[in-house]
Amino acid sequence: MCGRFVLEGIDEVFARFRLSGSEDLIGNIKPRYNIAPLHYAYTISRNARHENILEMMKWGLIPSWSKDPKIASRMINARVETVDVKSSFKTLLKTNRCLVPCSGFYEWKAIGTKKVHII
Repeated sequence: MCGRFVLEGIDEVFARFRLSGSEDLIGNIKPRYNIAPLHYAYTISRNARHENILEMMKWGLIPSWSKDPKIASRMINARVETVDVKSSFKTLLKTNRCLVPCSGFYEWKAIGTKKVHII
């Protein structure tokens, strides 16, 4: 995933996962076009009764060994080739997983004094 993502027109995703949970979240999803690290985003996870639930989580990861919560903004990507061996991710891969629905992703690129998005 890149440094920003978009969430729009994904009602069918929520229907597909038969979500339980907060009806006010499910019924009021608005398009968002610039979701960045440390922003809250919708996630789909499982509760103790094995039901899919929709909830808001902050995008980023603070590893258990870190003393600085600012690291969360840099811990936004995991490479599939190393996710099962890197100390930041390997334990979480087995126990703490969720889906982050999105309809697109992009990076901002500085061109002169302006920033434009690169898809």
